[in-house]
Amino acid sequence: MKLMLSIFAAFVMFFQSSDLEALRSSYAVANLSKENAEKFIKTAEKKTSSGPIISAYKAAAKILEAKITSGIGKKKALVKTGALSLEEIIRNNPNNSELRVIRMSVQENIPKVVGYSKNLKEDKAFLISNYNKQNEELKNYIKEFASQSKTFSNTEKAILK
Repeated sequence: MKLMLSIFAAFVMFFQSSDLEALRSSYAVANLSKENAEKFIKTAEKKTSSGPIISAYKAAAKILEAKITSGIGKKKALVKTGALSLEEIIRNNPNNSELRVIRMSVQENIPKVVGYSKNLKEDKAFLISNYNKQNEELKNYIKEFASQSKTFSNTEKAILK
């Protein structure tokens, strides 16, 4: 019985890990083109997991969808829905660094007129102070994000080794 439970747990973890890798890689390039954005949105929509990280990527997909959608009312609704969802997820999981990366990337790339950029300094400080507590995979993800980020200074980027 324990063996079957272990096999099942490993199986679930394997697919969650590959789901997360697919979302991460798709999200990293989603802002580069409409096609990449559409691919990320479809990838996020297909995920059935309801964990906080997958849910945060789904929220980011809603916000990104506003960028490629026409109609000011629909754009506004997508941003509002995605931002509220993302904020709730972070409020319930305040110590999750990946959630902070997601919110930071959204806030860096959303037009300033939307007014959703109040957490950039807070998230940056959190990521820097908690960087060494992360596993290598997440450290690399944070480092890659910071390397192209407009919010991190060169000195701050150098801290993330």
